[in-house]
Amino acid sequence: MRLKQVPFKQGKLNVDIENKDKPFVLVYSNGEAKLSYLPDHGETKVITHQGRVKRIKFDEGEEF
Repeated sequence: MRLKQVPFKQGKLNVDIENKDKPFVLVYSNGEAKLSYLPDHGETKVITHQGRVKRIKFDEGEEF
């Protein structure tokens, strides 16, 4: 799974970034925070419904 749990206490996030050169996305919903690094090429969609994150789609595609 690409998403990793990010623990937090008292409403404060403490994010330890492993790979400093890659872009990442931090998603908070339903009392949970999750972090994922973005692919070098492709598209990432965050799908929400009624103010909550339902899923995240990673589409890296294929080259011919």
